[in-house]
Amino acid sequence: QVTLVESGGGLVQAGGSLRLSCAASGPTFMHYYTLGWFRQAPGKEREFVAAMSWIDDTTVYADSVKGRFTISRDAAKNTLFLQMSNLKSEDTSMYFCAASRMRDRYSEADWYGIWGQGTQVTISS
Repeated sequence: QVTLVESGGGLVQAGGSLRLSCAASGPTFMHYYTLGWFRQAPGKEREFVAAMSWIDDTTVYADSVKGRFTISRDAAKNTLFLQMSNLKSEDTSMYFCAASRMRDRYSEADWYGIWGQGTQVTISS
């Protein structure tokens, strides 16, 4: 069993920054090769944000966040991060961390079998 716990969300003004964290734990975490961030706003579909390979550090970003968000990890602590800069009102959403056994398919939510509870990010204009 794998558990993902997100933290770091909050309220920030447009143009500001936040760093989200996702702590992974569980005896079978070694079998999950990709971790990613998704977001979902009320009334909207879940949206891919960024993902990272736990094998070779490959990173993938949604076009909407390229150049503003950076995904990274602390492998020793099984923790995934999402550094968000130059935040915009359209970034307001619930952000979820997810883990996948796939070595690719980074942006496809259906391949992620483990999800965290989410952390709310609200950007004020």
